[in-house]
Amino acid sequence: MISLGGVVLGGIFADALAVQLVAGAAVGSVGLGLAARRLPNWVVAPLSAVLLGAYTILVLWISAGRAELSEPLAQIARDSLVNGIPRLLTAMIPVEPTPDTVVVPVIAAWLAGLAGAEIAVRAGRVLFGLLPAVGFYAGVLYVVGPNASASGWTTLGFAGLAIVALAVSARSPVAGGLPASARAKVRGRALAGAAAGLAAVLVLGAAVGPWIGSQVAATPVDPRRYVEPPQVDSLDESPLNRISGWSLSPKERLLEVRGITTKTRLRLAVLPDYDGITWRVGATYRNAGRVLPTQPAGADATVTGVHQEITIDGLTGRLLPVVPAPTQVTGARVAYDAVTGTLIGSDPLTAGLKYSVDSQVQTPDYNLLPTADVPAGAAVARYLTVGAGVPEQITRLAEQLSDGNGAAYDRAAAIESFLAEHYKQVADAPSGHAYPNLAFFLFGSRPQGGQVGTSEQFAASFALLARLTGLPSRVVVGFDAPAGGGAVTGGDAIAWPEVLFDGLGWVPFDPMPKSKNPRPVEEDFVPKPTRPPSPPSEAPTASQPATSSAPAAGPAAGAGNGPGAVVVAGAASGSLLLIVLAAALTITRMRRGLSLRRLRSGTPDARITGAWAELRDALRLAGHPLPRHLAASEAAAYAATPAPPKPGRLRRAAPSSPSPQVAQAQGGVAVLAPAAESGAGEPGAGELPLPPLDKLVTGINTVGFAPGAATSAQAEWAARQAVDYAQALRSRRSWWRRLWWSLHPGPLRWHRDT
Repeated sequence: MISLGGVVLGGIFADALAVQLVAGAAVGSVGLGLAARRLPNWVVAPLSAVLLGAYTILVLWISAGRAELSEPLAQIARDSLVNGIPRLLTAMIPVEPTPDTVVVPVIAAWLAGLAGAEIAVRAGRVLFGLLPAVGFYAGVLYVVGPNASASGWTTLGFAGLAIVALAVSARSPVAGGLPASARAKVRGRALAGAAAGLAAVLVLGAAVGPWIGSQVAATPVDPRRYVEPPQVDSLDESPLNRISGWSLSPKERLLEVRGITTKTRLRLAVLPDYDGITWRVGATYRNAGRVLPTQPAGADATVTGVHQEITIDGLTGRLLPVVPAPTQVTGARVAYDAVTGTLIGSDPLTAGLKYSVDSQVQTPDYNLLPTADVPAGAAVARYLTVGAGVPEQITRLAEQLSDGNGAAYDRAAAIESFLAEHYKQVADAPSGHAYPNLAFFLFGSRPQGGQVGTSEQFAASFALLARLTGLPSRVVVGFDAPAGGGAVTGGDAIAWPEVLFDGLGWVPFDPMPKSKNPRPVEEDFVPKPTRPPSPPSEAPTASQPATSSAPAAGPAAGAGNGPGAVVVAGAASGSLLLIVLAAALTITRMRRGLSLRRLRSGTPDARITGAWAELRDALRLAGHPLPRHLAASEAAAYAATPAPPKPGRLRRAAPSSPSPQVAQAQGGVAVLAPAAESGAGEPGAGELPLPPLDKLVTGINTVGFAPGAATSAQAEWAARQAVDYAQALRSRRSWWRRLWWSLHPGPLRWHRDT
């Protein structure tokens, strides 16, 4: 029965060694109890303890040899006994049978066998003697939790063995020498006891049976969620901060790589969390053995095996650089994060540490990128979150880079090209990737140190701009290893961004400059001033003859045949006017049909989503597009602010030229502010505030967090508020902007991107 518990436990181990060691403990403890059943009980316990110690040393020696551990056996024993329970509960599944993961189950199995044999054999209480084995089996089921297949057959076998033990040990009552009346009483008592026991079993089954039956299909609790796995040190919490330090010492040897044949990039850490101040690791590392879980490959990905042998030199911390994604590690005790494919050592790195890694490098089919989409929803919310207080100029830059780039890859490529073409890489740039640092990097004056940085600023800026345009992104820190292997120095340290695409996984991008002389940002994002309008000339009076004479308005006598020029021009103008009117009527009808489908057709969820699309279109038509990263309540607050005038096209500014427009400096970049227009911008005196959007916000939150729960009443309210808001926003435009609002074809193609 104890060995069956070892079989269940073996479901979370990488091989059968743990099952064999637990079975050995069961045979040794129970066998000792049977062999020493005629000895005094005060002799059996000390003898069993001595044999347990000897067997534990044997277990540690066998498992240490299997794991290829080189530490002294005394040190291994001390570490395993002290840290056995947390190591077992935080180990990566499948668990490698190392000394610290097998010692606790072996000792527990031995104690259960000793207690069961003493109670059942020596005391003759078989039923109570089964309790230690039952407790061991229940503990094993709890430790395994939902991390292995169902243990149905082993549980039935366990129960069958318990029934056999009770049946074999049963004794018939001695009633042969009793008188008939006494024998009748004995039989009566036996029958009464059996009947009472049967009734108790039936009542208990009726009361507890349904609950037990309901638990058969339930997912068991995983005890690992109650145990804190290994955490990164403060030095490794954000290794992105170390890029500038490594860049200032480009010749410092950090590590050495052998075994690779081509230029390879080692991954040190993945940073998915950003709060506006720093990018953090945020990984959940679990103790792992030599064999690591294999990452699932994409449908069209090419998988290549890479073996590397790494020797640490000057690298500090606990994070271990490897080629992603590792599948086997030897020479170092590690913890592994399966989501990011990164490793962390159990102890701080020291010079001379040598370990080897086998990795499976996945290369997606990049030909699918132009048509690939990015995932959305709660599963990737972590990779779209940014801290509060994003600088306005960074938000505006993200909007301009995404304008006209509806496809996900187009937006990512636009951000990559913009950073590569306008900024310069320098080794002595100050460290930092908080909002003020990135704003100075993106918009600061180049003579004052702006627009230059290390890969830290390039990668952080790309990831931030990507999230603001709706692309799930993260930052990765690592090293470029030379082709054929060799020394990796501080100059090889690099950070790069990655974007998550459906079906392709995480795709790296390279925003680093391709030229030593990048174009200044001012060439593309500072406007050329508009030439001031010339004053109108005075109309000539009757006494002032015109300097030039105009041809007669009437038709000239043509020398040849055919219609006159005026007739031809009039016919062409009339045809063009008819075409324009037909196009305007078509666009108007198509837009009206789109709005009706959005607001009146489909389920309540679809109608609420359509109302939200109407709100987005209205803000975009007003020149106040809604940023993609805002939550629903934040978007309502954003929409409640009167829309400012839409910025003009940004060009190089010539400060000496006058302009009726104002160039406002924002973080070192001049942004064109067009002159105020009647009916646009801030509300004038007597204007009412924009209608509320509270019902629409409630409805879109219901759709997002409780799909299918929205009601028709909610959909009606959402549609009404969206329409009222759009009409109020349109009424603030000038007459010709209101006309263009109705004829703008944009909503017919914008809805394909939402």
